[in-house]
Amino acid sequence: MKVAVFSTKAYDRQFLEAANSDKQHDLVFFEPRLTRDTAILAAGFPAVCVFVHDQVDASTLEVLASHGTRLIALRCAGFNNVDLNTAADLGITVVRVPAYSPYGVAEHAVGLILSLNRKIHHAYSRVREGNFSLNRLLGFNLNGRTVGVIGTGKIGLILGQIMKGFGCHLLAYDVYHNPELEALGGKYVELPELFANSDIISLHCPLTEETHHLIDEQAIAQMKPGMMIINTSRGALIDTEAVIEGLKSGQIGYLGVDVYEQESELFFEDLSGEIIQDDVFQHLTTFPNVLITGHQAFFTEEALRNISDTTMSNIADIEQGRPCHNEIRAQPQAENKVLVK
Repeated sequence: MKVAVFSTKAYDRQFLEAANSDKQHDLVFFEPRLTRDTAILAAGFPAVCVFVHDQVDASTLEVLASHGTRLIALRCAGFNNVDLNTAADLGITVVRVPAYSPYGVAEHAVGLILSLNRKIHHAYSRVREGNFSLNRLLGFNLNGRTVGVIGTGKIGLILGQIMKGFGCHLLAYDVYHNPELEALGGKYVELPELFANSDIISLHCPLTEETHHLIDEQAIAQMKPGMMIINTSRGALIDTEAVIEGLKSGQIGYLGVDVYEQESELFFEDLSGEIIQDDVFQHLTTFPNVLITGHQAFFTEEALRNISDTTMSNIADIEQGRPCHNEIRAQPQAENKVLVK
């Protein structure tokens, strides 16, 4: 099948071409993001392959459909950037790659926790400058602390397993309870109780209408003063301006994020020679107790291989008329309650 691959970097091409060696799809790579304006590049392509920042909204889908596209292959797990209802109306099939990097994402979340707690990023910079003072590097033992896990699918479960290994107590919130987390000693509670009793809160849920700005001013007010928030899921789970106020007041003691709600204009690009115009993001970077990485939690060799292999297999299944277990369809609003990732 002829496939237009958007938002591609050198590493995407490397792994996708390797995975395609036995599938023989005709892959054409485009560096720009897919938007309504760039959709014309896919004219004549029956399939389009996209990533997290591509805009697969109604207007983009209409352009794609008018030029022959009938398949959207997401090379990611999340699909909040796709208008599934419009895709269904236009006869466009949507497939994705679920759970391609659960260990990578969970391990990155733990890396953020450890770095923030023990100020490893600050210590690294100091030592390179010949400063061996321990002032302002004081941390705390993770052993005995309470970690709140919001979203207990594969990633949340692995995060819980790792933190249990540190001797942490686990609280959890999810619409669906995971018996494996309960077997670790994790206790499911409602969000107010999780907010009030967690020393660290780690987010592992998808972005939906229900979870948009899950961490807002009201939620922050219920939290322990000086607690830590970690987000390696989707940026808009957090109301960034509310979090900034929480940091300024000391209600939030640490913030570690690999995602940002307006990241599509920033992440995955080298902007080191430019003036970043996002004042909210720039403000966030001024806090010494904030650690930001650029959506790299998934970025492991294993993940890129899994993404590429599954994406090529998904396209082959659709092309050959086989059932594809990774196809996603619009669900009635009442059924859209899944809070796992």
